[in-house]
Amino acid sequence: MFLHILAHNLKYRVVQFSYCRSKETISRQFNYVLRAVMKVSKEYLNFQPCTLEGAEANKWRWFERCIGALDGTHIPVTVSPDERPRYRNRKGDVSTNVLAACGPDLRFIYVLPGWEGSAGDSRVLRDALRRQNKLEIPTGKYFLVDAGYTNGPGFLAPYQGTRYHLNEGIGNTPQSYKELFNLRHASARNAIERLNK
Repeated sequence: MFLHILAHNLKYRVVQFSYCRSKETISRQFNYVLRAVMKVSKEYLNFQPCTLEGAEANKWRWFERCIGALDGTHIPVTVSPDERPRYRNRKGDVSTNVLAACGPDLRFIYVLPGWEGSAGDSRVLRDALRRQNKLEIPTGKYFLVDAGYTNGPGFLAPYQGTRYHLNEGIGNTPQSYKELFNLRHASARNAIERLNK
């Protein structure tokens, strides 16, 4: 049942008819197996090291001690009419705000789903840093973040009020050290943007 739900992205309501069990029983059994898998995952799941080469390595060489990029993304959801105001984001869409962090190798380091679309990225990040299964940032390391976050221990944002996305292909070269920093920052932080699309 667990693998069937994961493999086909099924809702409990659909599985209920196939297995002739209540949604409560399916939910309980699914979570029981999920917790068991999570307990043994460190022993049986082994990720192979990934080394960056070429252009990808060049993007990150300016950011020593950087462990990756972090950003929030909005995923459309369907909620009851009385909950829609909480889930309506700044663009007017009904969504959930998901915080995601990835390494330079494009592997997810941390994901925090479930926040209402109306919640700001910095509020979701504060929650990620305080909860039991919190986002851990080793001392002296940091994540690249966009201008929606503030600089602080563990987070490096671009310069405010300075051009950020420069298109060098059309002769738009950086005019100051701040623009050069923002160009390099945007180039490396693009890793999380590619994963969130």
